[in-house]
Amino acid sequence: MGPCAGGAVYSPALTDFIFMVKNTSHMFITGPEVVKTVTGEEVTFEELGGAMTHNTKSGVAHMAAESEADCLYLIRELFSYLPSNNMEDPPYKPTDDDSLRAEKALDNLVPDNPNRPYDIKDVIHLIFDDGTFYETQEHFAENIVVGFAHLGGHSVGIIANQPMVLAGVLDIDASEKAARFVRFCDAFNLPLIVFEDVPGFLPGLDQEHGGIIRKGAKLLYAFCEATVPKITVVTRKAYGGAYCVMNSKHIRADLNLAWPNAEIAVMGPEGAVNIIYRREIAEAEDPEARRTELVEEYREHFANPFIAAQRGYIDDVIEPSQTRPRLINALNMLQNKRDQNPPKKHGNIPL
Repeated sequence: MGPCAGGAVYSPALTDFIFMVKNTSHMFITGPEVVKTVTGEEVTFEELGGAMTHNTKSGVAHMAAESEADCLYLIRELFSYLPSNNMEDPPYKPTDDDSLRAEKALDNLVPDNPNRPYDIKDVIHLIFDDGTFYETQEHFAENIVVGFAHLGGHSVGIIANQPMVLAGVLDIDASEKAARFVRFCDAFNLPLIVFEDVPGFLPGLDQEHGGIIRKGAKLLYAFCEATVPKITVVTRKAYGGAYCVMNSKHIRADLNLAWPNAEIAVMGPEGAVNIIYRREIAEAEDPEARRTELVEEYREHFANPFIAAQRGYIDDVIEPSQTRPRLINALNMLQNKRDQNPPKKHGNIPL
């Protein structure tokens, strides 16, 4: 561990995590004077490479500290979740938080209206030990949440869609942010807990031209290659290709759970009905009423988690309040998991 130019601090795994201090840390390839000389643009140190610039816009930095003392405290907190090297198991932290605790607040946390958002961080704080969650890259690609926590004393990595931001869709930045985090956890033997509420990949010209196919494949690749315990909880929506990418059974997830209100399908009920029943809706006396009726039928017969469970894509449908004990039980079951990828020099991650 040591300071880098501009006051930013690196963790032991070189550039795995970059901490910057607000108003004092700066990082850039070319400074403001070079930029002005070459392009004519006038930009300040903060605008070009300050702590919040790299925490919100570029995603280069992972934490923005208020002071150097705060920065060192955050680094020390990070170390409490990590082993000393990749050959060790993650540190175990005993807790008085009951491993069988049922959290009734979870039963009513997700709105009945599938179009209403909720904060996935509330779910995380209610489930994990002592309500503690160490989030990284908090200000970048906020539609996905990543960070560390303890569950039944076990150190784990968390990846979660955030319905409060862009409905939790996967876009270029979110895919790369999550992929990098998955590979870090796999490198240091940290089990992965995924909370899935994803309506799909973000559509749009900018996303397609920016390479969403290639960038999204990074997250798929990361989950496929990870050999640590991998557990997914579908809290609400799990649609299309994004469902597959978010640690589905199809890419070697160890345990897939769903809450009773989960919707698992190729696409959302509204979109599917508009395509499948387009002619029937158009010919109906009241098209809107017929569309609403068909949407409910689709949701009941195709998009509910019990259909997915019948086909083996979901291992169990559980009450939200039982999520904590079920996850702890799964971690204990998978504690001695042994898995390896086919022998080869290395894979070719979609770069």
